[in-house]
Amino acid sequence: MERCAGCRRREWAVDIGRTAGEYEGALRDIIHAFKYEGRRSLAKRLGLMMADAGADVLGGAACTVPVPLHPWRRFRRGFNQAADLAARVDLPVVHALWRTRATATQAGLMAPARRRNVRGAFRISPLLSRTMRQSLLVDRAVVIVDDVRTTGATLDACARVLKEAGAREVRALTVARAALHGRP
Repeated sequence: MERCAGCRRREWAVDIGRTAGEYEGALRDIIHAFKYEGRRSLAKRLGLMMADAGADVLGGAACTVPVPLHPWRRFRRGFNQAADLAARVDLPVVHALWRTRATATQAGLMAPARRRNVRGAFRISPLLSRTMRQSLLVDRAVVIVDDVRTTGATLDACARVLKEAGAREVRALTVARAALHGRP
């Protein structure tokens, strides 16, 4: 995969990542039905695809951490698609992250704007107990789960917070990888 010069110079917080497929054709239609039409039953099949594609990412990990939605977006959608997917990969799901502010949708933004959009948008959840944090995050490998990765800006922002909280390694697993404005 060819990356821009800025991306090649950037130090990423995600240690390793996998995706089940390309965000195009039938997979794109299925993700849209799941995410925007509320077809939550699709989470099972998509989660199995992710687990198959990311077996190496899941191996030895302590838990999955779904990328959180802002509470207002979660309320309007009725569910968090990343949480539904994380529940299907056979590891404990820890809602360790909290989205601190509503961000603009990443669609249509170029890589630098995507990074700015999510910078400072996440923190450790105030609902995460000290015991859970110690047993499942500190000095552990954790897997961030989301539906689609384009530039990786959201995953990177989440990974930075998890590492600051003590995670030894942060991995990423998504259903699909999208091209950024026609680029690979």
